[in-house]
Amino acid sequence: MLLTNKNAVIYGAGGAIGGAIARAFAREGANVFLTGRSLLSVEAVASDILAAGGVAETAQVDALDELAVEKHLSAVVEKAGGIDISLNTISLPQRGVQGIPLVELSPESFTLPIMTYMKSHFLTTRAAARHMVEKKSGVILTLTATPARTAASYVGGMAPSWAAIEALTRSLAAEYGQQGIRAICLRSDAIPETATIIEVYSLHAEALGLTREAVQDFSANLNLLKRLPTLAEVANVAAFMASDQSSAMTAAVVNLSCGLIAD
Repeated sequence: MLLTNKNAVIYGAGGAIGGAIARAFAREGANVFLTGRSLLSVEAVASDILAAGGVAETAQVDALDELAVEKHLSAVVEKAGGIDISLNTISLPQRGVQGIPLVELSPESFTLPIMTYMKSHFLTTRAAARHMVEKKSGVILTLTATPARTAASYVGGMAPSWAAIEALTRSLAAEYGQQGIRAICLRSDAIPETATIIEVYSLHAEALGLTREAVQDFSANLNLLKRLPTLAEVANVAAFMASDQSSAMTAAVVNLSCGLIAD
């Protein structure tokens, strides 16, 4: 197994992507510490992991609350002996954020995702790095989407927020690489299995006067593979990137765009 005895903390673990990656980490032998603002969805993921013979613990943590993040991570480190992997997959409702032309967005709507994602990622990655330097090892994973790199319409402040997360990931890699800490970003195209993407495609469809299915088909046909990535594909790559099998990689953005972006 790729992650035997590794301790992984996942923020937003109750969501589709966070949950899928948590299950993949546990399947590969990691002890997973799952957090979210709502325990109900997080505990559902933990139940799946425990039923499959994995190790999982849950905690209610607001990833925008500095004290809550620091207190929880310190407790994990004290109990488990350290943290090996940190991943932030939080999300926010997209209505009022996407599907609106830039000239019609309010400053508050435009900056909401930028402020939310950047504050949360700063808090969680900073906390992880502080503990990882003590062991001089660890992997910090982040997650973004293709508009961080491509020209996309009606995404509001989401594209700048994703681009900023990628920049933060590179900065972490630069500052802590000599102390054995790797920082890697996973950049995926839309994943139709998630409720967030269903919502986003619906919003874009409303703006364009199309059906959600038409927007999804158009998006898929832009890719070289003529399809969109799956949760399983993203989760499997996340597990590999968190493992020692990818130990030469850092300051990298992993391309999960199905060929929309050609590196």
